[in-house]
Amino acid sequence: MSAEPFSDLPYEERRGPSHTTELVAGYLASFSIFASVISLAWHPVRLLGPSLLLALISAAMTGRGKRLPLAAVMIGALCFFLAMTISVVTGRPLW
Repeated sequence: MSAEPFSDLPYEERRGPSHTTELVAGYLASFSIFASVISLAWHPVRLLGPSLLLALISAAMTGRGKRLPLAAVMIGALCFFLAMTISVVTGRPLW
């Protein structure tokens, strides 16, 4: 039995996503939240599609355990429901 590590990779390479990746994912998630909230008042379908796409991309970039991309996806889904409800009730166009 030897006490050598199982992986040949240095510790720095096994950590996971880099700080830059998490920073970019955070910006994408915050932009997605902003667009989702704006979609409640202005053209819901036009804004919510790209907003949800950005939220899912940011969630895929960071992996598990990060709260901001999760919040972006949840806020996007909630704003989708609310924006469609508001548009139907008030008779506003979706586009």
